[in-house]
This record gives sequence, C-alpha cells and structure tokens, in this order.
Amino acid sequence: MGLLDKAKSAAETAAQKAKEGVEDVQTRKDLHGAYVELGKKTVELVDAGTLEHAELTALVGRVTELRAKLEDDAAESQAEPASSGPPAKPL
Repeated sequence: MGLLDKAKSAAETAAQKAKEGVEDVQTRKDLHGAYVELGKKTVELVDAGTLEHAELTALVGRVTELRAKLEDDAAESQAEPASSGPPAKPL
C-alpha cells in the first residue's frame, strides 16, 4: 500500500469517526429533549392532581419556586424606571 493509499484510508477512517461522533451528539441532544418534555409533562400532571409521588413533590415545588422567581424578576425589571443620568463611563 502506497503512501497516498494510507493517507486516503486514514482520512476515510477519520471521516467515519467524525460522522459517528456527530450522530452521538445528536442522540444525546435528543435524549436531553426527551427528558425536558418528560419533566414538563410530569409538572403538568402533578399540578393537575393526576400524578402523585413523594419524590416528585419536592421537585415540582422547586420548579414552582423557580417559575415564581422568574416572574418576580421580570415584574421588577419592568417596574424599574429608566436611568435619566448619563451612561456609565467604561473602566
């Protein structure tokens, strides 16, 4: 096998490994998305009273707290008046 044949073979092997790596990343991304969907549906079911489990109660409570914090933060940022002074000077 000549030098060019070896280089071509190595390039093909590297391309195949890269393709497999991309497929693996996509599968992991899809899995993450499935977990997110599962979590959202679980919160909906717990909030609706359709699903009850002691281990879910604390987790759903945490989601509820975080949602409330985001809503409070958004309300506060809308309520703050815009600064009438000059912009801050960069350091």
